[in-house]
Amino acid sequence: MDLLQNDWVEQLSNDSNAVILDVRTEDEWSEGIIPNALMINIYEGQGFIYKVDELDKNKNYYVYCKAGGRSAQACAIMNQLGFKNTYNLVGGFSQWNGEVTFPEEN
Repeated sequence: MDLLQNDWVEQLSNDSNAVILDVRTEDEWSEGIIPNALMINIYEGQGFIYKVDELDKNKNYYVYCKAGGRSAQACAIMNQLGFKNTYNLVGGFSQWNGEVTFPEEN
């Protein structure tokens, strides 16, 4: 389901069963993330499917990428894998005006 940023944030803040999923590349990830996001790069192809399929399908996933296209694709893939609740951030990280953190250096 596509949600505009305000709806995505409001629903996320009231969801105790939420997981934030960033499907961007590692280079994009290093430029900043939405706090507490988990990264699985959609460009990994089959690797993305394997990693996503290991996630708890009973959770609610709030998915974002840079502009909203890859995350919409990720939601469609996740729905095919049996995830019931996936929420795409329309406009993605490029239009995000909420809090941003930076991932820890490995």
